[in-house]
Amino acid sequence: MRFAISYSTAAGLDPDRLVAFARQAEECGFEGMYLPEHVVLYPGAALGGFEFPPALPYPDPLDCLAFVAAATRRLLLGTAVLLLPYHHPVVLAKRLATIDVLSGGRMRLLTVGLGTLPGEAEAMGVDFGSRGRRADEAIEVLRLLWAGDETGVSFAGEFFGFDRLTSYPKPHEAAGLPVHVGGSSRAAARRAGRLGDGYFPGGSLTAEERAAQWELARKAAVEAGRDPGALEYTRWGSIDMSAERVAAFAAQGVTRIVVSPFSADPAEQQAEMSAFARRFGLS
Repeated sequence: MRFAISYSTAAGLDPDRLVAFARQAEECGFEGMYLPEHVVLYPGAALGGFEFPPALPYPDPLDCLAFVAAATRRLLLGTAVLLLPYHHPVVLAKRLATIDVLSGGRMRLLTVGLGTLPGEAEAMGVDFGSRGRRADEAIEVLRLLWAGDETGVSFAGEFFGFDRLTSYPKPHEAAGLPVHVGGSSRAAARRAGRLGDGYFPGGSLTAEERAAQWELARKAAVEAGRDPGALEYTRWGSIDMSAERVAAFAAQGVTRIVVSPFSADPAEQQAEMSAFARRFGLS
């Protein structure tokens, strides 16, 4: 089992706190660090029963991860989730490859999702109802550009199209970057199986629904001619979770658990991370 940590900027974006958190996570032995994304918020924006405070800070996750990469040596870099329909994949391919090269090949925990706020899609000029198809195309474009050589690659889709483009630099020591799919729906699970390198479900799902979605992801991989055994399965956990709970996750096929400190106080966060690392022998 691998363990990663998620960073919240709810208390504001302080560069010293961000670096201290990342270095502590690395020192404790966490595999990687995740940041979330919202491009914009607005009064009344809500997910389920939670209404987002309009002033809740959501800095650009890729800029933050590049900053973290410069202050660490081993920590893998992740998003949970990057809202893929709101990024042009030609630009995104360059940004991700650049971070991967500059970090020595650590942009390896990219997780993408569709976004759940209609007003956010409208602000970005994206049709909310077609954002799933748009994300599917974007994943194809990213991989095509990363794998292409100096002769160029072409694409003709519903949302994106180009002829004989080259995109450099390439990701560090690889033809492409892993793309994990996040979400809380069966459509997301199928997308993970068809196109993703892993599935990272969120939301308040029952144990039965989680199991059904993971099986859907594996089935979709088989139907797409892909190896279901190669899919990674990432889940949210709790920083106070027990060894028995981790074992239960492993029995469900989970390969990575992502936790987040309960406290917003930096000293208490460090104590929580250190206690978790000692409990599972990470460092």
